Amino acid sequence: MLRASLACAIVVALVIVLRGEPSTIAKASVAPAAAEVDVAMALSSPVTDWQNYSGRLEAVEKVVIRPLVSGTIVAVHFKDGAIVKEGDLLFEIDARPYTARVEQAQASLAAAKSRSLYTATDLGRAQRLINSNAIAMRDLDEKQNAASEAQANVRQAQAILDSSRLDLAHTRITAPVSGRMSRALVTAGNIVSAGENAAPLSTLVSLSPIYAAFDVDEQTFLRYLNHGSAKGSEVPVMLGLSNETDYSRGGKLASMDNQLDVQSATLRVRASFDNADGLLRPGMLARIKLGGGPPRQAVLIDDSAIGTDQDKKFVLVVTANDQVEYRRISPGNLVGDLRIIDSGLQAGERVVINGLHRARPGDTVRPLLAQHVDAREGQ
Repeated sequence: MLRASLACAIVVALVIVLRGEPSTIAKASVAPAAAEVDVAMALSSPVTDWQNYSGRLEAVEKVVIRPLVSGTIVAVHFKDGAIVKEGDLLFEIDARPYTARVEQAQASLAAAKSRSLYTATDLGRAQRLINSNAIAMRDLDEKQNAASEAQANVRQAQAILDSSRLDLAHTRITAPVSGRMSRALVTAGNIVSAGENAAPLSTLVSLSPIYAAFDVDEQTFLRYLNHGSAKGSEVPVMLGLSNETDYSRGGKLASMDNQLDVQSATLRVRASFDNADGLLRPGMLARIKLGGGPPRQAVLIDDSAIGTDQDKKFVLVVTANDQVEYRRISPGNLVGDLRIIDSGLQAGERVVINGLHRARPGDTVRPLLAQHVDAREGQ
């Protein structure tokens, strides 16, 4: 009886186990849920091609202030870093020696004029006497020579006076252009010397406009700039400072060098920008964005969607059946937060922009459509 009961219990247990086994197997065979990834449609938008460069700001006019006459500095009429206008007085050199020379030259000129008047009168008298043979021809020639010499002495005295007055004017050193002064390198009481090798007194740079100088490669020159001066001036140029994330100022091309540097294969270019607020200073680092050609239709995607595989760039595309596909691309320039895709992608395709770590080529995913930033931003 006990054995019969035990056998029944074993049979019941086996039935229960066998009935439960299909359910367990079914649960184990259920596929994992598809991973959610954020996708965005590749856009097609008109864009302007931009090339980015680094350069330096340069003053349109830079003047090294040097003395044109020697003497003692008696006054400095500007503060370090001051903004001055053309003609403003900067330095004064002791004018007393030059005033004395002017007066001396004036006296010499007066004496020369007096002598010239006397010789001219004497010559006139001799010319009247020669008609009556009252004087010899030799005497007339001497008087003519004396009159000519006296006239030459007048011109010489006048030139000395003009030079003396010019030296006197140079004792007042004025600003040749409007702009911002550097610091004064000499102070009142110091003796300065004139000449090409004279020590500078200060420097002066113009404020507005201001140049940004940068180097472009040969291909850029041939593609965008080699259209003559009229076309080149229409090429859009943008300027950004080192503390800015965007490009805050627009300008125009001002000049290009007449030859390429054979060592670097680059051409020196200068763009002109307005600087009415005086914020831009010569020597500052400039980020330059140079545009070229008419707008063209381009494919754009979020820059964060681009992955790097060694030296290759790729994106993950979600196909129509929600499968992930590895796609190698050739990225171009940034337009705002979007990246131009030159090849490898077509407008309208869905690109994974978030969740790259959850998607592998060949996987089936559940795409969640997101929106790109407006492709026109940043142009």
